[in-house]
Amino acid sequence: MCGTYLLTAVLSVVAGLAAAYDPLSVPGGQAQEWRDLDVIDNARNRTIPLRLFLPRDGGTATRCPVVLFSHGLGGSRKGCGYLGDHWSQRGYAVVFLQHPGSDESIWQTVPPSERMAVMRDAASLKNFRARVGDVAAVLDQFGVWNSTPGHPLADRLDLDRVGMSGHSFGGQTTQAVSGQSFPLVGRRFTDPRIKAAVIMSPGTPRGRLDDGASFSEVAIPWLLLTGTKDKAPIGGQSVESRLAVFPALPPGQSYELVLHDAEHSAFTDRSLPGDQEPRNPNHHRAILAITTAFWDGFLRKDAAARDWLDGPGPRSVLEVEDRWQHK
Repeated sequence: MCGTYLLTAVLSVVAGLAAAYDPLSVPGGQAQEWRDLDVIDNARNRTIPLRLFLPRDGGTATRCPVVLFSHGLGGSRKGCGYLGDHWSQRGYAVVFLQHPGSDESIWQTVPPSERMAVMRDAASLKNFRARVGDVAAVLDQFGVWNSTPGHPLADRLDLDRVGMSGHSFGGQTTQAVSGQSFPLVGRRFTDPRIKAAVIMSPGTPRGRLDDGASFSEVAIPWLLLTGTKDKAPIGGQSVESRLAVFPALPPGQSYELVLHDAEHSAFTDRSLPGDQEPRNPNHHRAILAITTAFWDGFLRKDAAARDWLDGPGPRSVLEVEDRWQHK
């Protein structure tokens, strides 16, 4: 009898601790700031526009963990602001990169009838390599700015706690710098400064389903997010190839969320041409909750966040037909 009572009491305490962690909560009245900056990469004669969402420091000297975000094909630093808004209110410096050559500039002045062709041309190996280089260049520059007295970012960034994220082509960029290998070209683009990765609309190389070797050496936590209708006209990925990434990841720190009826645009701010499903407001709520818990758990080493993520927490924000798994 006493043992049963003790077990009940312990479970009650554990449940109370889990309930105390809420990845959707933000400090009351928490102010933010955002600013646009450019990184000049002289070695590549390339300018990388950035949009930064920053938590107000409140007069403290605490450095913020940094989360980078890489946009999809034809996007810009202005996209997915809902992520920057929430993550920064949770105490992260959120940095949206804009990749020249595969950003919005490629289609803005082109007649609608020609836009698909120029977008396909921009989804190239050249632009993929440029994007990978952009990530390294931005992190290099942050190291300079962080130690430059008088710079707006001086002493504000914790560059020992860097997360990388992205959607679609940005997801491919994230995979490349976060541990994916490329056996056919015999090299990797992994940046050791990145400690965790969130990949929206992941994919296997060229959409093939038999390339587990590409992910077997991933050494940091990965969170994959996709949908049961996550297809795009460019890139060669199918729903099946997106779902093939999770089984190929090493066990221990791998997570996957599959949102029911979510199309490719579910992770962005608005619908895309060709969408057939109505947007589900709960998708963004689930994305924010689970990604925030992931960053808290692996960049902040927050035990309560890990307990929420590894326990029943995700189901509390998901709908019945959404799928969640980890290993």
